[in-house]
Amino acid sequence: SYIMDWIVLKTEMFERKFSKLDKSIQKEIEDIKNQLKINPYVGRELKYEFFREKKVGKFRIYYLIYKKYVIVYLITVSEKKDQQKTINTIYYS
Repeated sequence: SYIMDWIVLKTEMFERKFSKLDKSIQKEIEDIKNQLKINPYVGRELKYEFFREKKVGKFRIYYLIYKKYVIVYLITVSEKKDQQKTINTIYYS
């Protein structure tokens, strides 16, 4: 039986940062986006089941899962070195 794909949405911040990335990284992120449509729980849980990150080389994609609405919301992308700052920004905003 067919299981419905998750809908993947992106914030303006994600779009802005994504557009500045190297094309090869953008391609990897697009592949991950397709993976998230099938199973958004592949990323590492960050404190809550619905808040996750997925590694792409030296970058991290941060996203939220809205199970009730079958939506994955890509919040932002940052380098590993900015990981904690980025997580804190998402937590406290």
